[in-house]
Amino acid sequence: MAKYPINKGIGRSPEFKGLKSQYLFIFAGGLLALFVVFVIMYMAGIDQWICIGFGVISASVLVWATFRMNTKYGEWGLMKLQALRRHPRYIINRRNFLRLFSSTIKNRKA
Repeated sequence: MAKYPINKGIGRSPEFKGLKSQYLFIFAGGLLALFVVFVIMYMAGIDQWICIGFGVISASVLVWATFRMNTKYGEWGLMKLQALRRHPRYIINRRNFLRLFSSTIKNRKA
């Protein structure tokens, strides 16, 4: 009888070589974008060695940056950082303090 390994990753986020969830997609999208830029540069007639050097250096920076963000922010930290930037630091109320209470009374005259 054949033995099949049990999938113990149900409900867990995807992981590849230590990269988790959104960092995996950032990594894959970045490599795809670098490949497209490399092809465009090569088709434009830029020297082959310049294109290769650009591709190697850019891919190295991309790998370093994604793994650094993965260790710095963790699995959900990057989304928490984006949510913090969208959240207002404080709420401004420009109404007069007494008008806060009197405006509700004026609207009920109908």
